[in-house]
Amino acid sequence: MTDQSLKQSVLDELAWDPSVTDAHIGVTARSGVVTLTGHVGSYSEKCAAEHAVGRVSGVKAIAEELEIRYLYGVAHGDEDIAKQALNVLSWDLSVPKDKVKVKVDKGWITLSGDVNWYYQKHAAEMDVRKLLGVMGVSNQIAIKPSAQASDVRKEIKAAFERNAEFAAKNIAVSIDGGEITLSGKVDSYYERTLAERTAWSAPGVTQVNDLITIN
Repeated sequence: MTDQSLKQSVLDELAWDPSVTDAHIGVTARSGVVTLTGHVGSYSEKCAAEHAVGRVSGVKAIAEELEIRYLYGVAHGDEDIAKQALNVLSWDLSVPKDKVKVKVDKGWITLSGDVNWYYQKHAAEMDVRKLLGVMGVSNQIAIKPSAQASDVRKEIKAAFERNAEFAAKNIAVSIDGGEITLSGKVDSYYERTLAERTAWSAPGVTQVNDLITIN
């Protein structure tokens, strides 16, 4: 795939995604590295644009340089954002009650605390991404599993083999306590992201090191 054809594929995907307004997004592509410039209307849209690019075949890495420009006339201060964040987290059954702490500085949210599962950590971040006035999110929530799986490596490999979206035989899994390291090769950025997300779903996992390369 040439740089020009990859650029066009990314532009087409951004235009296809209804959660992204592509009119103010610039795209460059070079040797599989896609750079996004310009501006978007919210942090949630910024994340959606990056996710859309990751789905495109041929993308190996993403350099995201998008600026957030909220279109709403009423400014949201840090106190308002913090209150909204605590409220939305309290309504999400995926997030353990009183386990996640919120700090806001100039629109940037920092999440801390500890949970038992990665999906709980991810759910908390997804909750606050969409709030008005958010400029970014740092997810520093720690994962402290309540139980260890008897054979985490075996469970991850089995989950890989059940997944039809990538070839499990091309990915190696090594374990050191709750720390998982993935290596090998896949055909797309999307497959690499999916493999990492699958590994996080295993019980007892506290860290995933993604060393997978893209063909």
